[in-house]
Amino acid sequence: MPELPEVETTCRGIRPHVKGRVVTDVVVRNGRLRWPVDTQLASIISGSTLREVSRRAKYVMLTFDAGVLLVHLGMSGSLRVIEPGAAIGKHDHIDVVFGRALALRFNDPRRFGAFVWHGDAATIDAHALLAHLGPEPLSEDFSGDYLYTQARNKKTPLKSFIMDAKVVVGVGNIYANEALFAAGLHPLKDAGKLTRPKAARLVAEIKTVLAHAIERGGTTLRDFVGGDGKPGYFAQELNVYGHGGKPCPRCAKALTEKRLQNRTTVYCSNCQK
Repeated sequence: MPELPEVETTCRGIRPHVKGRVVTDVVVRNGRLRWPVDTQLASIISGSTLREVSRRAKYVMLTFDAGVLLVHLGMSGSLRVIEPGAAIGKHDHIDVVFGRALALRFNDPRRFGAFVWHGDAATIDAHALLAHLGPEPLSEDFSGDYLYTQARNKKTPLKSFIMDAKVVVGVGNIYANEALFAAGLHPLKDAGKLTRPKAARLVAEIKTVLAHAIERGGTTLRDFVGGDGKPGYFAQELNVYGHGGKPCPRCAKALTEKRLQNRTTVYCSNCQK
C-alpha cells in the first residue's frame, strides 16, 4: 500500500511535468472507485491551469483556481506521467490530459483509490477527508513535546498510537516498525509509558526514516511505482520489517514477528524496551 514516502515521491515525480499546464480533457473509463468520480469532472477542470501539486497525509492535491482535486492511491494505485495515446491497460481508469504534450494516468487494480473534487481551494483543510488529521511528520508541529503530550494516559500500543492519523499522518506500518527499532522502543508497550526523552527520540527517528525513504523513492513491496514509473528502493534497506525470525542487525538475536491489529509487527525483544 502506498504510504507517505511513496505519495511524496509521486508528487515530486509528476510536479515538474504538469505544474502550470492547462487541462484539456479528463477521460474517466471507470469512475467506480472508493467513491464515485464526479461525472462533471471533465467540464469542471477542462481549460483550468494546474497551479500546484502538493501532498497532505497520503493524498495528492492537484490545485486549480476553481478548487482542489484530492487523489488517493488506495491499496495499489499509481499516478504516472504518460504520452497521450499511450496503450491503455486493464486498470488504467482515469487520464487527466494536458493537450498533446502529456497526461496523468491513474491506475488502480483494486479500485480503493479516489478522485475527489473540492470546489474551494481556500477551504481545503476543512474538507471531511482532511479536517481530522494530525500534523505532518516532517513538520515542526510534530515534536517530542507534542508526541509526549498526546500520549499521556494512553493504553494503546505504541506502534498503533504512532500509526493513528489523528496523532500524526503518514507513519504507515513499514515505517512504524523501522522507526521503533531505530529508537529502541518496544512496539507493544502502552503509549502512555512514553517518557519525554523517549518521545523526542522516537520523533527524531520517525523523521529520519521517512526522509530517507523519500530520498530512496519509497518502498516497493508489491506493485507501487512512482510518478516516473520507477520503483522505490527503500525496501532494500529495511532493518526489521519482513525479517521476522532473522538475526537482529544489532544483537543477532532472532527478531520476533507478531500480528497487531492485523498488521505485521517485527521487533527485537532484546534491543527494544
